[in-house]
Amino acid sequence: MRPGEGGRPVRVRAAAVLAAVLLLFLGGCSFRLPLPGNWKAPGTPAEDRKEPPVEDRKEPPAPDAGAPGESAATGGAGGGAALPGPLVPVELEVPPALAEGPFAEPRRLYLPAGFRIQVFAAGLGQARFMAVGPEGDLYLSIPREGRVVALPDRDGDGVADQVVTVAEGLDRPHGLAWHQGDLYVAENSRVIRLEFRDGAPTGAYQVVVPNLPRGGGHWTRTIAFGPDGKLYVSAGSSCNVCLEDDPRRAAITRYNPDGTGEEIYATGLRNSVGLAFHPETGELWATENGRDLLGDDFPPEEINRIEPGRHYGWPHCHGDRVPDPEFGRGFDCSATEPPAVMMQAHSAPLGLAFYTGDTFPAAYRGQLFVAFHGSWNRSVPTGYKVVLVPFRDGQPAGGPVDFLTGFLVGDRAWGRPVDLVVGGDGALYLSDDRAGAVYRIRYAGE
Repeated sequence: MRPGEGGRPVRVRAAAVLAAVLLLFLGGCSFRLPLPGNWKAPGTPAEDRKEPPVEDRKEPPAPDAGAPGESAATGGAGGGAALPGPLVPVELEVPPALAEGPFAEPRRLYLPAGFRIQVFAAGLGQARFMAVGPEGDLYLSIPREGRVVALPDRDGDGVADQVVTVAEGLDRPHGLAWHQGDLYVAENSRVIRLEFRDGAPTGAYQVVVPNLPRGGGHWTRTIAFGPDGKLYVSAGSSCNVCLEDDPRRAAITRYNPDGTGEEIYATGLRNSVGLAFHPETGELWATENGRDLLGDDFPPEEINRIEPGRHYGWPHCHGDRVPDPEFGRGFDCSATEPPAVMMQAHSAPLGLAFYTGDTFPAAYRGQLFVAFHGSWNRSVPTGYKVVLVPFRDGQPAGGPVDFLTGFLVGDRAWGRPVDLVVGGDGALYLSDDRAGAVYRIRYAGE
């Protein structure tokens, strides 16, 4: 669909990726769709929407879980290298211009020796999922504001030069993915494609998938393009535990890049928010948030290797094929796919990324990083950190190990990790929807 051919009005701003266009944007020009050709000064962001919690969960205070507590695991491309090793305290580096709100006071985090973390951008509200553009710029979804923004770092100082709105007026945009030079955006009920030319948006968009299942307890939609050139869309369940009417819920669905050829790829996935393809094997991996209200330690959270036609259990079976007390009766759990990695219940794993850069020590190449958003209904809260899952020969070689901790101080969590991407500079970028920030994690040497 071209602008003006129906659908919800969406403002797509021709934000500069090249410096000259950025300056034009700062001069106050934006392109409002579906009125091509009519330029006007940018207005206020889309109306702040009331919405269900991101994981159908409330957010009570969390007790202190700041210092590192898990031992190192063995794995990695280096063959036997201990990763990530003991964690040590580091001060969060905050540029003076960003030293306000949650960063008005010093923050101490914990990372392996030699790693540093800094605030890359702040004041971003509900900072959720990210993608790196062809020009190396970082793009971020802000669902509550209905915006997608670019965070260019033209001078390479490790801090975003500015926050440039690329599109606004969207319906809770979440997942972002680049394909053949255009940016695909997953809204709550559809996927759109923002057209780019020479690294800058043209102001036009096209609806690719118009009818994703809408609303429900899990409203986020995550997308990724596979090595096969297909578009993969993850939609969580509408509930904690139930039988869904729409087969695309609690499932991953695959499409052609133009939205045709819809096929259910994998099912039984209650809320697989994070998707990532292994850089060597091309296999699809996903996080999985288990159901609630079965105690502190069951069911486990999961990392799954997603294979076509497989059923991953929910709502009938959990963890290693354990029947659900209500929905498991009469269901053959042995026919479901067990998780590749099981993790502490209620950790809320969201984004995940295989490290493909070249600035971390060599043993980190190909390792899987996972962001734990944190629990809400566990008697001893857990999560609120980034873990490393060691991989060897394309498969998990151990359980999760702490990589970044310290977002919990006393009985309050000041940050909640969401998504991870590897930047063109080799750094690992982490979004945080409580502090409204993106962090840049780099290796500086021991």
